[in-house]
Amino acid sequence: MTPRIIAELAANHGLITRKRALELGLSDGEVADLVRRGAWRRLRRGVYVLAEVDIAAVSFADRRRLTDRAACLAIRREFVRSHTTAMLELGVPILLPSRPMAHVTRNCLATQHKYGVKHHLAPYRPGDVVGINGFAVLGHVRSAIDIAREYGHPYGVVAIDRVRWLGHSEAELAEVIETQMKFWPDRRDALRALEQSCPGSESVAETLGRDLVEELGVTGIETQFGLTDGRRTHFADLRLGRHLIEIDGRQKYVKDNGPTLGDIDDVILAEKQREDWFRGFHLGMSRLTWSDVWGPGRQAAKERLRRELAQTDRLWGTAIDDLERFRVRRRAA
Repeated sequence: MTPRIIAELAANHGLITRKRALELGLSDGEVADLVRRGAWRRLRRGVYVLAEVDIAAVSFADRRRLTDRAACLAIRREFVRSHTTAMLELGVPILLPSRPMAHVTRNCLATQHKYGVKHHLAPYRPGDVVGINGFAVLGHVRSAIDIAREYGHPYGVVAIDRVRWLGHSEAELAEVIETQMKFWPDRRDALRALEQSCPGSESVAETLGRDLVEELGVTGIETQFGLTDGRRTHFADLRLGRHLIEIDGRQKYVKDNGPTLGDIDDVILAEKQREDWFRGFHLGMSRLTWSDVWGPGRQAAKERLRRELAQTDRLWGTAIDDLERFRVRRRAA
């Protein structure tokens, strides 16, 4: 590859269009040879990616981000990345639909689907746009609301939870809905998602876990319930009465994109000791995993939770007045 091709690939996160490769001096035969030798891989019609970049995109989110970048690279008119495409570029974990697509917002004649990209006709304010990874994208607040309007529940609640965890306020989100989207389609879905959201859910799984608990018909759910004995301080994901609910995910045991936090046996032992410490305050505990909060296992998980909640209520009741002197608060819930 020539220096100009290498520079083009570096500027576009390992991606290049066939048109651009030809403009920079490669022939059709040379492009075909790069693909045949495995140096480049075809992502979509007329767009190629370096093999090492393709191999490095392991997770579903990484694959989707790469696919969205390829789709956007082929767009000729001015646009900004929006919806799930923007959130992926911003590095915000979200719940993706089973058949996601790339989303862009621009001044076009009408909202349209074209080659796996949804082009949205929608105004936006200059302050809604941020730069990330060399791209113009709609920011956290606007993108979360757009996801809620586009995909409804639970995708919108997850997205709004994530941006509230990052520090954006309920008022910021409400202001965008009320001032920019007064007569927009699916505005009510965004309002409903905002109402159901909470600033205390630390992960996608925690939002889905809270959603599952709410399906039991209970109220008074608290997120990020913290206690201290003066020596140790711990937070539980959810509290209902005297019952705690922990949503176990990869982030509790593994660094982001890295090895385990320690020897796995030591990590599991520490988590067991943490659970026993909580139980020492006369609290019950349930543990949920991804398969409990998303997918066909939800119903069985709800039935188990009902049994475990009832057992805690029988043993210890629901009041927590006696724990007030041990409480610590990290976030509003």
